[in-house]
Amino acid sequence: MRPFVFVNVAMSADGKISTRERRQVRISGSGDFSRVDRIKAESDAIMVGIGTVLADNPSLTVKSPELRAERVAAGKDEHPIRVVVDSRGRTPADADILHKGTGKRVVAVSRDASPKRVEALRQHATIVTAGDEAVDLVALLEELHRQGVRRLMVEGGGTLIWALFEQRLVDELQTFIGNMVIGGKDAPTPADGVGFLREADFARLRIIEAIRLDDGLLVRWSVEKR
Repeated sequence: MRPFVFVNVAMSADGKISTRERRQVRISGSGDFSRVDRIKAESDAIMVGIGTVLADNPSLTVKSPELRAERVAAGKDEHPIRVVVDSRGRTPADADILHKGTGKRVVAVSRDASPKRVEALRQHATIVTAGDEAVDLVALLEELHRQGVRRLMVEGGGTLIWALFEQRLVDELQTFIGNMVIGGKDAPTPADGVGFLREADFARLRIIEAIRLDDGLLVRWSVEKR
């Protein structure tokens, strides 16, 4: 068994999540920030790939004191479990995701990761080893389910999101579309990786709702099962 997996992304009107230099840009506004904080608080865990950790150094904490208090009142930690998919164990020991906010951290590595790096990370996080050269996402999700994760939020980046879609592990996609065009053939998109080659393999979506939010549009999609 695995958790319910939903991906949350913010992208420009032309489908970019940052510039070609991978510089972080503000795509959404205060309304979407509040929405994202709420869905974080409603999740059991939040997962990102190592590229996002190295590029953005996120903490993935719940920002609202009220939402943190609601979690505590429900018998949960203030923040969801923070999960990093990091095949080679490259997460810096001083990364914000390992230190900011209370609660559990999980770093998923492959058997190819440096034992020295893994041991250093073990001081700050629970280590899950799954896969030989790359993290086995199916095995990781099964382990997270065993650890009590029923609702998993995925915040990026494009390589991880693509891998989850490729392996049919996504249940819902939430996309905030901002009122700007970033451009650039090398600018990252929500799902990078190699991409599907055949139309028959495309991940097909069905709209749950579309809502005007800030100066953009929030679209929630369910992923059709095959």
